[in-house]
Amino acid sequence: MMSQIQKPHDKFFKETLSDVDTARDFMINYLPKEVLEIIDLEILLPQKDSYIEKELEETFSDLLFKTKVKEQEGYIYFLFEHKSYPSNKITLQLLKYIIKIWEQKITKEKTDKLPIIIPLVVHHGRTSWNISLKLSDSIENYNNLPKILTKYIPDYEYILYDLSQYTDEEIKGNAKLRIFIKILRDIFEKDYDEFLKTLKEAIVALDKIEQQEKGIEYFETFIRYIMNARNDLELRTVYDMAKGISIERRNVIMTIADKLIKEGMEKGMEKGMEKGMEKGIEKTAEAAFRKGADIDFVADITGLSVDKLKEIVRRVRGEKN
Repeated sequence: MMSQIQKPHDKFFKETLSDVDTARDFMINYLPKEVLEIIDLEILLPQKDSYIEKELEETFSDLLFKTKVKEQEGYIYFLFEHKSYPSNKITLQLLKYIIKIWEQKITKEKTDKLPIIIPLVVHHGRTSWNISLKLSDSIENYNNLPKILTKYIPDYEYILYDLSQYTDEEIKGNAKLRIFIKILRDIFEKDYDEFLKTLKEAIVALDKIEQQEKGIEYFETFIRYIMNARNDLELRTVYDMAKGISIERRNVIMTIADKLIKEGMEKGMEKGMEKGMEKGIEKTAEAAFRKGADIDFVADITGLSVDKLKEIVRRVRGEKN
């Protein structure tokens, strides 16, 4: 559960693209044609390992797929950047992960033959990608070096998907993939009303394509992600939107609200050991009200009196007693 609290972006990315059908759909629609022609997508196999350092888990997520490239073993490596602005160190960071994959291959399979790895970088920040795709462009004065030297310098290029620049017409694939890309594209959208349009479209589409239990779990992952990424979005707004679309989705939103508040209470209780239990629970109630929860609902979850909760509501709104 803690991973859901701390890294909802990672969970949203991985739950979407670790689904082989969705990953395959992404590759079919977005890989360069010349690359697509030499990859066997019928045997696409997700790998369990991650190569991101612990201190960078809030910045990056990754997924590795095994396949065949030109009839020999190969891999497709997704690196997803969660930051709203591109990192200048991306080429070096990605090279480290590629080397980790190779080292693991050598160690596990006792081989000295390195497989092909095609690196893909997914970005969805507020600014467009303005960083070179080649490692050599990070090397000082590389283009002016004599060829006798450049042949000793390692180089590679990655495939970039800057989702922030995609138009609706450029977003392709099945419904789930289109939702994924549109939400990532618009999650940092400054215009609140425009984002709500994308959100409503996503909830409607998910209601149609995800009716089974797994779909409910994915919907929770989706809601947690948008609530984490949009500080201006209240849970009550999402609830009202879902209520008009589906009773099932409305109930899921309430379940999520319940979980979020209980998780907040657990954190508050941990702090309460040091600073007083009641204060931790009051902080939880404040957070719940900021997310649009009702007084009756918060009273039921926290056990605080209605009068106390009304006082907290006034405090949240900046009103005087």
